[in-house]
Amino acid sequence: MKSYYCQAFIVRILFIALLVGMMTGCGPQANNGKQVFRYNQVEGITSLDPAFARNQSVIWAVRQVYNTLVEPDDQLQMRPSLASHWEESEDHRVITFHLRTDVYFQDNDIFPDGKGRKMTAADVVYSLRRIMDPVTASPGAWIFNSRLDKDSGFVALNDSTFQLRLFQPFHPILGILSMQYCSVIPHEAVEKYGKDFRNHPCGTGPFQYFLWDEGQALVLHRNPHYFEKDSLGKQLPYLDAVQISFLESKATEFLLFRQGQLDFMNDLDASFKDEVLSKTGNLKPEWKGKMILDKHPYLNVEYLGILHDSSLAVVKASPLRYKKVRQAINYGFDREKMMTYLRNSIGQPATAGFVPAGLPSFDAEKVKGYNYDPAKARALLKEAGFPDGQGLPVIKLLSIPIYADLANYVANQLQEIGIRIQVEVIQKSLLLEQTAKSQAMFFRGSWIADYPDAESYLAMFYGQNPAPPNYTRFFNNNYDKLYVQAMYEQQDSIRYQLYQDMDKIIVEEAPVVPLFYDEVIHLIQPNVEGLKSNGLNLLELRRVKKRI
Repeated sequence: MKSYYCQAFIVRILFIALLVGMMTGCGPQANNGKQVFRYNQVEGITSLDPAFARNQSVIWAVRQVYNTLVEPDDQLQMRPSLASHWEESEDHRVITFHLRTDVYFQDNDIFPDGKGRKMTAADVVYSLRRIMDPVTASPGAWIFNSRLDKDSGFVALNDSTFQLRLFQPFHPILGILSMQYCSVIPHEAVEKYGKDFRNHPCGTGPFQYFLWDEGQALVLHRNPHYFEKDSLGKQLPYLDAVQISFLESKATEFLLFRQGQLDFMNDLDASFKDEVLSKTGNLKPEWKGKMILDKHPYLNVEYLGILHDSSLAVVKASPLRYKKVRQAINYGFDREKMMTYLRNSIGQPATAGFVPAGLPSFDAEKVKGYNYDPAKARALLKEAGFPDGQGLPVIKLLSIPIYADLANYVANQLQEIGIRIQVEVIQKSLLLEQTAKSQAMFFRGSWIADYPDAESYLAMFYGQNPAPPNYTRFFNNNYDKLYVQAMYEQQDSIRYQLYQDMDKIIVEEAPVVPLFYDEVIHLIQPNVEGLKSNGLNLLELRRVKKRI
């Protein structure tokens, strides 16, 4: 049945590819230079409404159709997008954005005569208020929580001037405004389609909606009125269309990529990593020249979390309530070996605190984490009252299926120093439920940055935050004081030092066991040019072109 399904799916994709070719003039027989960029999204896409851009698959698609006020560049510094420039008040509570005056929404029948109208500051106000509106029920509503008032915090001073008014200074606010949740939309689309706006998108982005056969394929066409140009004055984007398929099998996705029917793959399935990559993370000789391997630090940290709230019964009954036991676990397994043999060296061992590599505040010299030191681990266990693990009860570790190999690796190595770990594999939804309710004492977790600032990680341990993001229920007075101080600090060097001091507290108190700092891995066809990676793993297609 699976073989039949895959064959039927491929036939369907080829049909849609032919349809795309007919509509763009870039079919198999075309010689007019039209091009389509094709990729597969295993997870599928649930919505094209930016208010629901909570996961990578939706973010990637929404990013092609919409723009935000600002956006991260290749180095994750904020640059203008819909805003041409901005300035902050002396107290850093008011940011005034001056908008471009040459931006138009894509042609759509929601507008008179079907012609897209000019984007104005009122559209920015509408879009951002909509995120906070309970009626919208956006999973991104939290981004402005306690930061501003929904009614008075967003102000259109005139058609080309938008003002953001914060309760208190918050340095990462530009990063938040770059999130896809904050895409600017026309109110006419929501008013006409209501909840069906999810599949009737209209934005200002480089590509516009053409076809979405849910569960099969999404097709976007080049926006002929897009406002950006390259350094030579040529209008972006270069591509004529983007075609996204939704094949659930990574193995079949890889087959299509090898056959040249996909231009790009994001990540490799564990089942065939060894076929393509060496243990050092490079392409094996037989694949060189047939594909391009692109790797880049990714703002994602994989970790094991430890519940820290001593008022909870589950914590009172656990040996993990002892700091020295938590530290022993951190010293007790070899992260370097784990990365080589289980990850084909994709990513970096997390030996420099919780904040991952790729952020400007990351400094492995200033923040020293945990290296493999079984002798130190045994000494800590003895000091905690458990020499060689004697008297230490079995500790249960919750994991999801795709990370079971990592969990078992850690458990086997800890067994050698006397710490017995029982790995229990459960479904992701159940693990999320248990961590949100503080029912999981020891659990596998990951945290992908919502915006390119270390605060996105350090907020996980701020005592005033609930779960999410504070899944460990960590509370430390000194840490909280540093966190508040960092939020007010405008000088980067001082704020980075505060971030590092906070990370040192996390290392010392050990409410988490950092495993590795992740890495983006892309496979790209040799004829694709201009596809660049970034720490947020955003799919940037405006400057992509294909050699024919």
